Amino acid sequence: MFRSRSGRPSLIGRAAQTAARTAVISATATAVSGKVAARQATAPQPAAPIAAATADPGAASAAPAAGGLSDGDIARLQKLAELHGAGVLTAEEFAEQKARILA
Repeated sequence: MFRSRSGRPSLIGRAAQTAARTAVISATATAVSGKVAARQATAPQPAAPIAAATADPGAASAAPAAGGLSDGDIARLQKLAELHGAGVLTAEEFAEQKARILA
């Protein structure tokens, strides 16, 4: 850097430090926003999986299993568990949908 005779950075040196610092901050912000955008683009949409997991037209015609649940109900519960494990459903949403299926 450019230094004055007093040992402190000169005006040009301070400007160069400020420009370098700004470039680092800008590059970091760009990298972070790019990763966030990529993560959001690949993340599943929560509205569609919930509707697909809870709406099963063949569930009424399936024969009840040993526990009193039909095969469709068991499949829906398993799908809900997968969505909850993946973080798509919160614990409250999972409990609500599970109660609907078991009722």
